[in-house]
Amino acid sequence: MKQFSRRHFIGTGISAGVMLSSPARALWAANCNDSINLGFIGCGGRAGQLASEFEKIAGVNLAGFCDPDSSRLEIMSQKYPRAQTWSDLREMLAADSIDAVVVATCNHWHCLASIWAIEAGKDVYVEKPLSHSQWEGEQTINAARRYNRICQVGMQQRSDPMQAAVKQFLHQQGALGKITAVRVNRIGLRAAIGKRTTPLKIEKNIAYDLWLGPAQDEAIFRSALHYDWHWDWNTGSGEMGNWGVHVLDDVRNNVFQDAVTWPTKIFGGGGRLSWNDAGQTPNVHFVYFDTGSIPVVIGLSNLPAEPNGKSTPPHPGPDSGYLVYCEGGRLEGQRGRAKAFDQAGQLVHEFKGDNGDGRHQQNFIDAVRSRDATQLNADVEIGHHSSGWCNLANIAFRAGGGFSLAEARAIGVESWQVLLDEMQTHVEAHGMQLGDEAIRLSPPLELDAATGRFIGEQASVANGFLKREYREDFEVPELAVSDW
Repeated sequence: MKQFSRRHFIGTGISAGVMLSSPARALWAANCNDSINLGFIGCGGRAGQLASEFEKIAGVNLAGFCDPDSSRLEIMSQKYPRAQTWSDLREMLAADSIDAVVVATCNHWHCLASIWAIEAGKDVYVEKPLSHSQWEGEQTINAARRYNRICQVGMQQRSDPMQAAVKQFLHQQGALGKITAVRVNRIGLRAAIGKRTTPLKIEKNIAYDLWLGPAQDEAIFRSALHYDWHWDWNTGSGEMGNWGVHVLDDVRNNVFQDAVTWPTKIFGGGGRLSWNDAGQTPNVHFVYFDTGSIPVVIGLSNLPAEPNGKSTPPHPGPDSGYLVYCEGGRLEGQRGRAKAFDQAGQLVHEFKGDNGDGRHQQNFIDAVRSRDATQLNADVEIGHHSSGWCNLANIAFRAGGGFSLAEARAIGVESWQVLLDEMQTHVEAHGMQLGDEAIRLSPPLELDAATGRFIGEQASVANGFLKREYREDFEVPELAVSDW
């Protein structure tokens, strides 16, 4: 394998598709007593939470931190003074002193940072959602397989032992009978993010070109750069990709046991209502997934039950969780706990878990040591599929047009009709109707589950959202399966 100098790496990036020689320390796995030097790409709140979990694991050194915001980097440096620091992730990835990395950046950086790390011979723990668009998720899978790297996605509930108990109860025992439908909720209050009349001035402590990376250099009119990037399509995936991904992953895992990769049809609506802020992603979002077997619907809202209120709108089940409707009752699941009820509404079983925190990070380290990706509880491919359901839900919103109640009602699935009724009541409480201009509705979108591409009359518009445009020097590389 050709040797590349650190200067070559920084000057050209890694996205040309040529793998750097693996760091010498990458062979440490032959001796499981050797330590693992872990680097963090991104030093925001989530990175801090992950660092606190990883530092508890025996044999793991928090060896490096990287962030284009020097103030965030300084906070981490003070907490972990022995760690090296960088502002440019390419410098970290070129360092032989780092064995594996944690990617805890904005969503738009997740895939490129992971691919660059994999090409540099590092193993990767990447936060959810894996991808900002479907195509780049596919390339991340290809990179991990091509270079035989361990890549875990931060869907930590996959490491909660409760999940196995739920699957045993629903499927092996069949305790509630046949599953007939699934309802998913993400009902959580948030606030407006502001709407400036002049573009946000970027603070001098931020290397903004690096912060943007693959994203387009567009003027920002919200009040803050950090965190609220979630609600801008250029950098984030909205509430669907922020919290919806966790709950939809629970459904893929516990209800479908990962047997359903993609839905065959997606239909949805919503809008960014009431706030009049600079955000773009919907704060009210409702989507129907046709899986070919069990129908799945998700209802999402960041608005209170009424203007200026503090309570969430009425809905069945947990605020952030899922309901599995069965012939003999229902199961209500959420992070760390679940309850099963019979048809009369009587509690018949209760599950308690631990959220998977700590276990999920340990699972990654165990797989890094063993060099066995099949050990992972949330391998990159699993993460891509669950993240992809959120991407598809967002595509349905973005590809939509004016709302037609008649078209929405045309899907005769009871759980969808109930959700529509709830959403109609919800928006009316805020002085709107579902047919108002601010609310969108997608056409029924048909997906070829074998290819992950849309087909049919509306395919061209929807397929246009499967891959984004990347800035020069920050392009996600195309890694064909035939290159493995």
